[in-house]
Amino acid sequence: MSPLALLLVVIAAFAHAAWNLASKRASASGLPFILLGAIASTVLWLPIAGFDLALNGVDLRWLLLGAGVSAVIHVGYMWVLQRGYAHGDISVVYPMARGTGPLLSVVFAIVLFHEHPSALALAGAAVVVAGIVGIGLSTTRSEPGHRMLGAGIVYGLLTGVTIAVYTLWDAFTVTDLGVSPILFMVGCSFGEVVLLAPILLARRAELVAVWRAFRWQVVVVGVLSPLSYVLVLTAIQLAPVSLVAPARELSVVLVSLAGWLILREPRPAQRMAGAVVVLGGVAMLALS
Repeated sequence: MSPLALLLVVIAAFAHAAWNLASKRASASGLPFILLGAIASTVLWLPIAGFDLALNGVDLRWLLLGAGVSAVIHVGYMWVLQRGYAHGDISVVYPMARGTGPLLSVVFAIVLFHEHPSALALAGAAVVVAGIVGIGLSTTRSEPGHRMLGAGIVYGLLTGVTIAVYTLWDAFTVTDLGVSPILFMVGCSFGEVVLLAPILLARRAELVAVWRAFRWQVVVVGVLSPLSYVLVLTAIQLAPVSLVAPARELSVVLVSLAGWLILREPRPAQRMAGAVVVLGGVAMLALS
């Protein structure tokens, strides 16, 4: 992986960790928060997208196709992620999701894109699985609230599946279809607004209440969620998806640290150990 691609991925990891912490604090608000985040992403990034459009142009057909499909996947991703944060600790849900996602991305990249990872990459995938299992076992069934943590694990794994699906589709959109990452992300955010607004039209009072309670979290998600992914999509244009997808999971350790130091979640040693194992597997994938 080139130094520029690696730098983009590292910056994206910090941005991704930050917006997930904001999302965790608003996790109980569900779909209204997701809609507000999509609106914020569209509005805040629209001027940049306009400049990009004027500079580079776009094939409208591929933009509509790529962003439309991705918007559907991202709504499912955000909903499952929010459910996970509502039912489990971020130090469990996030490593589960972020470990499963790149693992499946590598598998799908082999099958769909005919990429050929080395033995080191396959070993790294096995290490990721081991780390995920370690995190899943970090809470015993005798611990109070284990059912909630079990739900967090399930939602984390489901989130990982959606991550793998949107990673591969979005990589196809920006590489094979040639859509600009910035235009693509704004189109995707606008698509999420179109999908969610009719559902939440009758819940305007709830939307206002969520905005008043979590406006700063909405802004953080609106700025950093597109930023983190634009950086990743740009890196995908410079390096294979089977390397970029795992390398961005540096955020696993960052979020696990935040769960311990900021949110004061239980069993930090076991969860941090699992997160470090996941990161080790990710490093092996990235270096392969």
